[in-house]
Amino acid sequence: MALTSNRPVDRAELERLITENENRLYRAALAILGDPQEAEDAVQDAFVKYLEKAPADLENPGAWLMRVLVNGCKSRLRLAWRQVAELPDTLPAPSPEEREELVELWSLPPEERCAIHLFYYEGYSTDEIAQMTGVAPGTVRSRLSRARERLRKLLSDT
Repeated sequence: MALTSNRPVDRAELERLITENENRLYRAALAILGDPQEAEDAVQDAFVKYLEKAPADLENPGAWLMRVLVNGCKSRLRLAWRQVAELPDTLPAPSPEEREELVELWSLPPEERCAIHLFYYEGYSTDEIAQMTGVAPGTVRSRLSRARERLRKLLSDT
């Protein structure tokens, strides 16, 4: 299948874009999906969509990729056959306490994990997250608030 794009493909530019964004996109996808293989596939799909559909006058390719990735992850979560994976054993967690905290974080619903990751780890504002996820800014703030409260309860119980 030949790739058609609105933008000319410059190999050096594409390699730079991948190098600069692959880790943060993977972390976001892993936080949302909870499965390393699915996260890798979602990142790969985002880069393919960049090649196929990114506008030629794109100002911020990293933000565009993140939005495409988040939307792709949401689509993957809606698939009927998908089941939430357990916390992967390959995930590095130096201490048992940190591992417990990660388990608690992964117990959140995907929408809340997504909001937490994009807000705290990627540094996006609630308005930016709302644009990426296609929900109102108030919904993002509610998800963040609910997630913080759940994490507070979960962590205080341990």
